[in-house]
Amino acid sequence: MRPIATSIFIQPQSTARIMMIRPVQFGFNIETAASNEFQQKDFAEKTNEIAQEKAREEFDLMISQLSLTGVDLHIFDDTDEVYRPDAVFSNNWISFHQSGKVVLYPMMAENRRAERRLDIVEELKKDFLVEEIIDLTHFEKEGKFLEGTGSMVLDRRYKVAYACISPRTHPEVLDAFADAMGYEVVTFTASDENDKAIYHTNVLMCVGDNFAVVCLEAIKNPDERQQVRTMLDETNKYIVEISLEQVRHFAGNMLMVRNLKGDKFLMMSTLAYDSLTEMQHKILTDYARIIHSDLSVIEGNGGGSARCMMTEIHLPLR
Repeated sequence: MRPIATSIFIQPQSTARIMMIRPVQFGFNIETAASNEFQQKDFAEKTNEIAQEKAREEFDLMISQLSLTGVDLHIFDDTDEVYRPDAVFSNNWISFHQSGKVVLYPMMAENRRAERRLDIVEELKKDFLVEEIIDLTHFEKEGKFLEGTGSMVLDRRYKVAYACISPRTHPEVLDAFADAMGYEVVTFTASDENDKAIYHTNVLMCVGDNFAVVCLEAIKNPDERQQVRTMLDETNKYIVEISLEQVRHFAGNMLMVRNLKGDKFLMMSTLAYDSLTEMQHKILTDYARIIHSDLSVIEGNGGGSARCMMTEIHLPLR
C-alpha cells in the first residue's frame, strides 16, 4: 500500500540530533571482510599499528566539523572491556524513530553483536522519550540478518525502506521491520563491477528530503532499477545518479542532517567529495551545504564511511 501523503507532515526526513561512538579498539575486522568488498586488506596491513590512533583522530575531526554546524551530537566512548573493532559504525545495530520506538537489529558477524549497548539507550532516555524497544535480534539464531540503516535506506517522510538483498539483509527480517514500523519495502539486488553483491544499501544510496543520490548502475535487473526510480519519482525526489566507481569511493555513503535552526547539511568523506563531479557538487549544494572530512583509515580498514558512523535520533524530546 502506498504511504499516505500526510506522512510528510508527521515525520521529517532529517534530524538535528545524532549519536556517534568514539572508537577504542578500531581495526580491520576479519569476520566482516568476506562480505564487505570495501575493506582493503593490504591497506589494513600497512596501517595496522596506527589504525586505532588514526581512526580516533579522524573521528574527532569529523565531530569538530559537525559541532561547528550546530548539530546536536550525543557522543559515547566505546569501552575496552569487549573487542569491538567496528563500534564506530553504530547505525548498524540500532535505529531511533519519531514514534518513540527503538529498533535493535540482528548482525551477521558475531563479534559485532557486542556493539549493542542498552546502557546507551538508558542514557538517551534522560533526554528522549522511548515508548517501545523492538528487538529483532532473535533472527540471528536462524542466520537471518538486517543491519539497521546500513541494510536499509529509510525515507522517513513517506515511510519507504529501500534495501538491496545481501547476506546481511534478509527479506524475512525486512518484513518484520516493515510490519512493526509501518514501512513499505522496496527490495532489489545490487552488485559491483565484478558482480560481487554490495553488502549494504547505504553505500550506494542516500535519500534526502527532496533529493536522492543513487547508483542505478549497480541495480542490474531493469525491472528492479525501474521500481527504485519510480518510487523515488513518486516521492518527489530529484535523482542524482552516481557511478560504480564513485560508489567505490563512498560517494553513496552520505547523510543529510540539520542543525537546531533548521539549516541543512550533507555529511560525507573527503574521498567521496573528491569523486563527485562539479555538476554533482552544484546540484547537491542546492539542497544542503556539503561538509566533508578525511576518513581514509576508517574507510580502508572498516569498509564504511561517514553515513555508517552517524545514527540519527528521531525520538521525541522529554
